[in-house]
Amino acid sequence: MRARTTAILVGLALALAGAAAAQERGMTSAVLLPVADDPSVTFGVWFKAGSQNDPPGKEGLAFLTGQMLSEASTQRNPYKDILEKLYPLASGYGIRVDKEMSTLNGRTHRDNIDKYFELFTDAFLQPAFTPEDFERLKSDQLNYLKNTLRYASDEELAKAALHAFVFEGTPYETPPAGTVAGLESITLDDVKAFYAKYYTRDNAVVALGGSYTKEHQERFEKAVKSLPAGKPATLPVPVAPPIHGREVLLVAKPGADASISFGFPIAVHRGDKDFYALWVANSWLGEHRNSSSHLYQVIRETRGMNYGNYSYIEIFPEGGFRNMPPTNVGRRQQVFEVWIRTLKNDWALFALRAAMRELQDLVDHGMTAEEFELTRSFLTKYSLHYAETTTARLGYAVDDQFYGLPFSHLEHFRKMMQELTVDDVNAAIRRHLNSQNLKIAIVTGEAEKLKELLAADAPTPMTYASEKPAEVLAEDKQIESYKLGVRAEDIHIVPVEEIFAK
Repeated sequence: MRARTTAILVGLALALAGAAAAQERGMTSAVLLPVADDPSVTFGVWFKAGSQNDPPGKEGLAFLTGQMLSEASTQRNPYKDILEKLYPLASGYGIRVDKEMSTLNGRTHRDNIDKYFELFTDAFLQPAFTPEDFERLKSDQLNYLKNTLRYASDEELAKAALHAFVFEGTPYETPPAGTVAGLESITLDDVKAFYAKYYTRDNAVVALGGSYTKEHQERFEKAVKSLPAGKPATLPVPVAPPIHGREVLLVAKPGADASISFGFPIAVHRGDKDFYALWVANSWLGEHRNSSSHLYQVIRETRGMNYGNYSYIEIFPEGGFRNMPPTNVGRRQQVFEVWIRTLKNDWALFALRAAMRELQDLVDHGMTAEEFELTRSFLTKYSLHYAETTTARLGYAVDDQFYGLPFSHLEHFRKMMQELTVDDVNAAIRRHLNSQNLKIAIVTGEAEKLKELLAADAPTPMTYASEKPAEVLAEDKQIESYKLGVRAEDIHIVPVEEIFAK
């Protein structure tokens, strides 16, 4: 076991180093996606910085700086006037700040480019950084952390808690929005300093899609090149602490039902053959919002326990609000994650056992040839919906640059669906997935009770309001006794008001 663990860690280090080197080699200064029959034009600028660049004690600075560009005044226009000018153009712009990427995007009709261009470029070229905007946006961000994240969506909270648990002690630990203490310590001068360091021409990649002209391209590139020079040092790839066995974080939230996420870090990325093989396995196990996927069938369809149950091999923020994978959340370190949507506290451990048991079965036995063929056929067609607009396709093209790909990930994805074999998929499962060393985060109103049940590891029978088939009840007996094997010392409780506080 010790030799196998050492081999895994060595392989992880090599994979991370390779991903970082590929990313550095593959970056270019412009991502172009001409689409002559699209009447609109999408503008984007990717700045190679994100929340991982927050200074210690200033968690949330990258996010707040991004908001000061996308939702605040410029030197030419107060924010109120910007909104009034964008409205008749039926246009807008916004920013996504993630761990390693800050991407400002906007879209307008090609007939409105001249009016729109100045508004969009002023956002990152001439931010006003007014005290009024700063206080407003800082207050909004604090409200998100204190109220929205903690109290508006237990599912998003459980996912954020899991990522913090998995990447504890690394720059990936906190959500992009930061922490309450970090935000409260940030000053307007901090924002100006972060902008000056990271929003430079050497740290920017232009993205342009739609029916733009050569003149539009040259004008946009010239605008970005007018930013000051400066190339910040690239941070090392974050390496999550080793996980030994199954560890649990219970977020104690009075009155809450149970929302569960569990997973572990993986070192596989777009472009790797194993990535596409794992995507097939993951799609079969828990394709997002797909009622035919296995976890959905076992937990929801057969037993009616909750709304849905999904799994991921890449970060998937805003899962409750989107159907397709997001763009511009590229990360050099990914996480395998299972998301069990909200259910009764009394059902929490049965559902956790059911999902763990299915993951273990997949790791131990792999996919059958029939499962593989059905899933591969599904993904070949379904992947056509990943990017149905020019804006989405441009987002994927930017991500291609982040991952250092010499080809289109979307096109390569469909190519790999034709080339992969079931043996490729099962080999990738054995290399990258496991069911024993992982972390579990549960938001619950019964934290102490769940801690006691987890430590005891006694059976947790499932009861139903209506009659179930004999084969379901027989399987329930196996699920209720599935050993979670969590040690009492590996179960931690944190009050909801303390999460992301410091």
